[in-house]
Amino acid sequence: MKAYLDDLNDVQKRAVTHMEGPVLVIAGPGSGKTRVLTFRVAHLIEEGVAPWEILTLTFTNKSAREMKERIGQVIGPKTQNVWAGTFHSIFAKILRIESSKIGYDSNFTIYDTDDSRSLINSIIKELNLDKSVYNANAIKNRISSAKSNLISPKAYVGQEDLMQKDRMSKRPYFHVIYEKYVERCKRSGAMDFDDLLYQLYILLHKNPDNVKEKYQKKFKYILVDEFQDTNYLQNAILKKLVNYEDSKRNIFVVGDDAQSIYAFRGATIDNILDFEKEYKKHNISTYKLEQNYRSTDHIVQAANEVITHNSKQIPKKIWSDKGVGQKIKVIRTNSDAEEGKRIVDTILEQKSRNHLQNDEIAILYRTNAQSRVFEEYLRRYNLTYKVYGGLSFYSRKEVKDLLGYLRLSVNQNDEEALRRVINYPKRGIGNSSIDKINAFASQSDISMWEAMTKVPLSARAKNSLLDFKAMIEVFSKKAKSSNAYELAYFVAKQSGITNAMKGDTSIEGLARMENVTSLLDGIKDFVENDEAIDEVIVPDKSISTYLQNIALVSQADSETDSTDFITLMSVHSAKGLEYKSVFVVGLEEKLFPSFMSMETKEGLDEERRLFYVAITRAEQFLTLSFATSRFRFGKHTFGEPSRFLNEISSDHLETTFTRRSSNQQSSVPVLSGVKGNFRKKAANNFAIDAANFKASPSENIQVGMKVLHMKFGEGKVLSIEGGNHNKIATIFFKQADNPQKRIVLRFSKLQIVT
Repeated sequence: MKAYLDDLNDVQKRAVTHMEGPVLVIAGPGSGKTRVLTFRVAHLIEEGVAPWEILTLTFTNKSAREMKERIGQVIGPKTQNVWAGTFHSIFAKILRIESSKIGYDSNFTIYDTDDSRSLINSIIKELNLDKSVYNANAIKNRISSAKSNLISPKAYVGQEDLMQKDRMSKRPYFHVIYEKYVERCKRSGAMDFDDLLYQLYILLHKNPDNVKEKYQKKFKYILVDEFQDTNYLQNAILKKLVNYEDSKRNIFVVGDDAQSIYAFRGATIDNILDFEKEYKKHNISTYKLEQNYRSTDHIVQAANEVITHNSKQIPKKIWSDKGVGQKIKVIRTNSDAEEGKRIVDTILEQKSRNHLQNDEIAILYRTNAQSRVFEEYLRRYNLTYKVYGGLSFYSRKEVKDLLGYLRLSVNQNDEEALRRVINYPKRGIGNSSIDKINAFASQSDISMWEAMTKVPLSARAKNSLLDFKAMIEVFSKKAKSSNAYELAYFVAKQSGITNAMKGDTSIEGLARMENVTSLLDGIKDFVENDEAIDEVIVPDKSISTYLQNIALVSQADSETDSTDFITLMSVHSAKGLEYKSVFVVGLEEKLFPSFMSMETKEGLDEERRLFYVAITRAEQFLTLSFATSRFRFGKHTFGEPSRFLNEISSDHLETTFTRRSSNQQSSVPVLSGVKGNFRKKAANNFAIDAANFKASPSENIQVGMKVLHMKFGEGKVLSIEGGNHNKIATIFFKQADNPQKRIVLRFSKLQIVT
């Protein structure tokens, strides 16, 4: 037996050494799938298979590089000739060799996303179509979907259901754009990323004898990583490359149906679910890697319980020998702001009690817009963090755009803000006009704002500038009489930012809209939050104060260069990673699971798989949190805990509040409106029931009354002073850290109890 095989458990070893025929490896989370793929390639070479006869397909170049490095550590330099890479990189290599057979030159251009979007925009302009309806991102995604399903422009027109969908979405000319896009790419000798797959399929399909057979003979062994993430087209190409007439059919796929989470990118779980059926007649062998080397037993068993609620799956039972471990902590909060604070408090506790480093901790959320509140509290506690797979919230373009308008509303001489928003959304003030304004300002030693009305420009540009200037003046006037949220909401609408975003229904477009909404919600929270009103007579809720706070936040971000940081990321970005402590936040119905996925069984199943991925990132400590209310579109919205919480038995959960049941045997909370073991805590136990909380008119509050506050709990009014609009109440909150607080009543949000 080869020495390197001693590092494998029994199931891993049998999968690695299985030489002939189709193989399906179902690899649970933390079960060593990369090791199996690596050792499989090494074993094939050690058994005499030539490295260039092995094709290994991955989803990232990093995975391919790491795999070749690991193989090299096992068997030395022989691994260099293995064909290992992403679907796109390997297929591009084949296409460059065979391009003449489909009418392309070997040095064809590969269009990136920006190139494709630019071409689509030019076609939309040529056809004189409305760009707000025919949004380039949405069109690009639809073209990508068509290619991924092998639907050519000609075939598209023949499918009435697709044409009807376009008519219903008010884009009846999509098929014309698609046809022209394909023609223009071909005329330019260019392929986009989807073409690297689509054109390879065409190549293999139209040249079965001299191309398909050539590569079937060349690649005697094909290995595929993360098979659950393949789409229809990728699987169709694999079937072409596997020698279907050869009874051996040496295809080896590794994946986990329970971690199939990329349907929005076109991935189909059916590829892995149907793999056994597809190769049943050819003596397929299936191996299940069920031992988890990552997580403790409470976490593993919770994951098992959750995933059993999905109907379509390959049965497996993940297990761990890493000990029982700590129970999963569930945190219930009254608001998203409180959720941010409680999570950061728990992180500090874990760092102190369990000696965790920042880089051993991750906060996972369903949407990127959720990062804002956690970023703010991490900064308050001087904890270093990094947003993985994206920019820090206040560095995102759409956030900076709205903040640019707000800065300009306060200070019209802010030239950076002026440059940023003067032509966004587009209003006919091009770079040439901006350069002229800047040059005139420099020569005249005046600000660009002053120069706008004095610089000589064309009549059209001048009119656009005057309209823009008048709009900013309206914003400036409103800034003097409104609080930060009133102004921000007004600016978002009147500037055209929200209207410009509504046309983009792509995943990216929706995410940008969520970020703008989250910024507005954060400003609303700033206006309404009286957390720090102690010994402050009139809290300043102006846009100037808000912008000052944000400027300090942004500066803190730019100064962070530590390598020891807490990771913030979406669950989708977390796949394949692991941390000692994981916080999965925002576990509420319509958030996680997402409201966009709740209309179909398939959508809910994918959301559950996403939750499964989230909780299996944790090695030792797992914390789940939800808020009974959160700001959405500037208003408090009330929600129910995620159904996923109730799919975990109480045996694996720990909470800080008491379950109410007839037998009183469990410490798991009981929350109304949800099946199982969760009920909301009574108001007089400090955690206020947000659904039943109703602020009383501030003028009704009198000395001696008992009142409730959403954050501080129950309190007694000791005194009231000041005039009608600036009455300040001194209230004793017996359960607060600093019990005696002075609160301005008109900002207070208090509910009278007695």
